[in-house]
Amino acid sequence: MAESADTTEPTPGPVPAPARRQIEDKMPRGILVRVLVYVFAGHALAAFIYLLFTLGGNQ
Repeated sequence: MAESADTTEPTPGPVPAPARRQIEDKMPRGILVRVLVYVFAGHALAAFIYLLFTLGGNQ
């Protein structure tokens, strides 16, 4: 009797190139700038609203 042993191993998926992996690990510059702008704008709006309540409370 002949053995029908399956000696084939599953092949691993494609390995990304080192340059591609480095790009994927870094956050895109556009997102970083957008987050900083939104954080600054949010704090500026909160400071303006705080100023309105502070000035309005003195009257």
